[in-house]
Amino acid sequence: MQTTANVLVGLVAALHLYILVLEMFLWEKKPGRELSGFDAALARATAPLAANQGLYNGFLAAGLVWGLIAGDPTGFRVQVFFLACVVIAGLYGGFTANRRILVAQALPGTLALAAVLLAR
Repeated sequence: MQTTANVLVGLVAALHLYILVLEMFLWEKKPGRELSGFDAALARATAPLAANQGLYNGFLAAGLVWGLIAGDPTGFRVQVFFLACVVIAGLYGGFTANRRILVAQALPGTLALAAVLLAR
């Protein structure tokens, strides 16, 4: 079960690194505009906001990687904390911005958190 938990935490970290790249570097390009659904003008106008969001996603990814490499009990606690942050952010985004965020962010975070807790 520990291996499954580690793989899921790693996948959630990779997802958030991907989101960082989309929001910080590709927001005004095709991949970022497809994600947001914004036209070129709105993407340009919201690029600083998206970059800020991307930075936060990078912090989530960094925390999850830290949790994977830190020894216990610190690694376990860090994983639980950052996965809880992912789930809360996913729920908030899903209810306030776009329902797709529930599936894209909250669900993977919840599955990883459940695996981490069950592996304990």
